[in-house]
Amino acid sequence: MSLEIVETFPVGLLGCNCTVLADRSTGEAVVVDPGDDADRILALLSRSRLRVVALLHTHAHFDHVGATALLAKATGAPILLHQGDARLYAALPEQGRAFGLPVGEAAPVSRYLVEGERVPCGSGSLEVLHTPGHTPGSLCFRTDGDSPVLFSGDTLFRRSVGRTDLWGGSTEDLLASIRTKLLTLPGDTPVITGHGDGTTIAEESRLNPFVGSRSNRIY
Repeated sequence: MSLEIVETFPVGLLGCNCTVLADRSTGEAVVVDPGDDADRILALLSRSRLRVVALLHTHAHFDHVGATALLAKATGAPILLHQGDARLYAALPEQGRAFGLPVGEAAPVSRYLVEGERVPCGSGSLEVLHTPGHTPGSLCFRTDGDSPVLFSGDTLFRRSVGRTDLWGGSTEDLLASIRTKLLTLPGDTPVITGHGDGTTIAEESRLNPFVGSRSNRIY
């Protein structure tokens, strides 16, 4: 059984797309990118009678992990991200100060995710894709089942790509990640991006000006 998207909604001042996925038959859930608004996320979990088994992060910028410590404390769920972003995650207060926002200390990471592993949730799971470029430890997650969905974080956007001018960013790595790990997926794969509207792999393969068939060489 594939996981069901309970809800995707923007959180925080920067509008990070946070998603709750669940196996309704077991009541187990995962939260992808709990960037802010912990109370809203917890209310959804309570209302849906779900138990969180993992807090997943596409990367460790503050707008994607801002509510992580609060959710981990409230639910006991493990905090999972890629080791390539360990330094960035540990510097959450400094990230906040750079944007003039109060950001608390990071809670301890429970386990670091690696390329190719699957994070279980009930009878379903999410595949981990390491897609460095926006940050060294950027990840995408793909659900299993007959109709997989991709969570691309800030790696791939609708008609755009993640910025690479922040700490650890690399344009060359980002474009390679997208072209070799994401655009090779089935074209009808829906993509839930880290900010803004969703898209599909086919649309971005054709229309994305940075990596699609109509793209111009930018490096």
